[in-house]
Amino acid sequence: MTLATLGSAVPDFEIAATGEKTVKLSDYRGKKVVLYFYPKDNTPGCTQEGQGFRDNIEQFNQLNAVILGVSRDSVKMHEGFKCKQEFPFDLLSDQDESLCNLFDVIKMKNMYGKQVRGIERSTFVIDEDGVLVKEWRKVQVKTHIAEVLGYLQSAA
Repeated sequence: MTLATLGSAVPDFEIAATGEKTVKLSDYRGKKVVLYFYPKDNTPGCTQEGQGFRDNIEQFNQLNAVILGVSRDSVKMHEGFKCKQEFPFDLLSDQDESLCNLFDVIKMKNMYGKQVRGIERSTFVIDEDGVLVKEWRKVQVKTHIAEVLGYLQSAA
């Protein structure tokens, strides 16, 4: 299995997204892609994180950055979540975990005292040429959006 690694080109991927779209990484050449992985739609931390990206979308746009959220939820679930939260970006449905595996974000986690496989909240920045240039793992929702914006501003 290939893993996306810092400093290397990310293999082009194709995945189902909201808006009845199929998203390909190559569709975004010439733009920075902020790819954020989150555990589950309509949960408190994931909602807060998505709202943070939503509320700062103009700053991301000014930095030539596209936001894409990824979880294992279905496109139908994503459509409801996106609509309810008024997210101005697409959510990608990775039900077969192919994108999660590419970025190595599936981890064993403790939930209510039990070990479960789940998505470790993580964000990746892919540059205009498709190269992985930054990653954050075990993301803290409260400070994360500012970290991503700070990185993009410093790299501009």
